[in-house]
Amino acid sequence: MIISLSEPLLQHFIDPYLHRTWGEVNAIKTVELLNGVLTVHILVSYPTLKLNLKVFDSLQQSLLNLPDVKEVLFQFATRIESHQTQPNVDAIDAVKNIIAIGSGKGGVGKSTTAVNLAVALAIQGAKVGLLDADIYGPNQPQMLGAHIKLTPENGQLLQPVHRYGLQTMSMAYLVDPNIPMIWRGPMVSSALQQLARDTAWQDLDYLIIDLPPGTGDIQLTLSQKIPVSAAVIVTTPQEVALLDARKGLEMFRKVNVPVLGVIENMSTHICQECGHHEAIFGEGGAERLVASGQTRLLGQIPLTRSIREQADLGVPIVSALPDSAEAERYHQIATTIAAQLSLQPKRRIHKFPKIVVEQ
Repeated sequence: MIISLSEPLLQHFIDPYLHRTWGEVNAIKTVELLNGVLTVHILVSYPTLKLNLKVFDSLQQSLLNLPDVKEVLFQFATRIESHQTQPNVDAIDAVKNIIAIGSGKGGVGKSTTAVNLAVALAIQGAKVGLLDADIYGPNQPQMLGAHIKLTPENGQLLQPVHRYGLQTMSMAYLVDPNIPMIWRGPMVSSALQQLARDTAWQDLDYLIIDLPPGTGDIQLTLSQKIPVSAAVIVTTPQEVALLDARKGLEMFRKVNVPVLGVIENMSTHICQECGHHEAIFGEGGAERLVASGQTRLLGQIPLTRSIREQADLGVPIVSALPDSAEAERYHQIATTIAAQLSLQPKRRIHKFPKIVVEQ
């Protein structure tokens, strides 16, 4: 009787990351009541090891109001699947989903955002790769503290560099970082394809691609040659950045890559001494973009000294300060991105078995 009473509450509960009911996405596996403990087994399509259980407090309280229920336990399991990409683009072996992190202009903190989101997904239990697609100015190795030189061998795949639970690849691993890449567009495009396809990725749930700013050769190659599941745009609140963010959104739409949403970086400055908030770059920019119906807001990240300091030290803040408010922001956004991607149409051909992560 108790279990049947709980079914409507569970079936109609709106998942805070999917924005769909658990009934709609068939998330409820089993419901068990034993000695007053109601255990709910949930299967979702995004990683959950670092899930913020506070977002389920209202549901938990509703279940505790049922007779004979003294305690409620949620047990989450994850099944991450592959999703559709652009038509007529070959898949990359051992990579389920590729998420492109782009921006219309430089200086908006896109690379810092990309590396922290990637590490957050890895902490949450996913197998994650990070590809630095900025051939002219690769800086992910600096942010990862990975000052490593790879020597490719003829006919051999590149071995990814492992840092903070990520499999990473960058042009900076292959050339002297102090030497500028004075290459024309075709050479840059060829380099991107080689980095993506000639790296020995190992059963990735997500490959995060940190794009250079703009809508140039790299972005065109990405849309034509690399199977991208979805894209995310990073911007700041100021109008100049938003103008270019709109161009980035439109570019991905024109090449049939779904945009999951926009992240507003440097949304407010938080003083390290007194905690005062100040909108240095303006405010409400991302909300205006969302209000126009062009996209959704995935989250806002403040401008804090600690994020910059950890990036300079080569330790992403989600790893260096895992209990900080900043790390929690990245985790929330990473979970939202993975959840929203899971709602996209599935790709039915899998190169390797499904991975289940239990919490």
